[in-house]
Amino acid sequence: MKLILLGPPGAGKGTQAQRLVERYGIPQLSTGDMLRAAVAAGTPVGLKAKAVMDAGELVSDAIVNAIVAERIDQPDCAKGFILDGYPRTLAQADSVQSMLAERGLTLDSVIELVVDDKALVGRIVKRAQEAQAAGLPVRKDDNPEVFEERLREYYKKTAPLIGYYYAKGMLKGVDGMAPIDSVTEAIESILKETVAK
Repeated sequence: MKLILLGPPGAGKGTQAQRLVERYGIPQLSTGDMLRAAVAAGTPVGLKAKAVMDAGELVSDAIVNAIVAERIDQPDCAKGFILDGYPRTLAQADSVQSMLAERGLTLDSVIELVVDDKALVGRIVKRAQEAQAAGLPVRKDDNPEVFEERLREYYKKTAPLIGYYYAKGMLKGVDGMAPIDSVTEAIESILKETVAK
């Protein structure tokens, strides 16, 4: 089961990915986690990434793609994986296709969590208030201004992937504003269809 979860920040990708991890026993691959792991492990590509990050620069697509390629070759990805937050751009989406093709693999599904932006901002404000009330630290991106900037960035760079995967007949949409359990059920029914093919 090789999946991509698409949707703007705050859409619930992380929550749903965790449920899929538990249900299918496949890892959630987040580029941030993979970068940190590669740097910590001191792999050749991890060392390259560390040098770039230490210089305060953004890690290039080539490095991110190499880290993803290295990660999907790990034994825990043999049954599949969930890509979360990657690909972010059309160039990265092309790289995913090539990376998988080189290994004789294909994506099973691309699931977009479709959300209402204004309601998302409300969701973020609520999440920040709940964290504060529970005495937990508030995520720095749980600030409406920061969040709206991240949304703009998403629509500029990542939203084109929706058309890219739609054109390939791979995109399935799920109402990301529905209750969490309903979103999980909708994703499950898409995956059942995918497996049945």
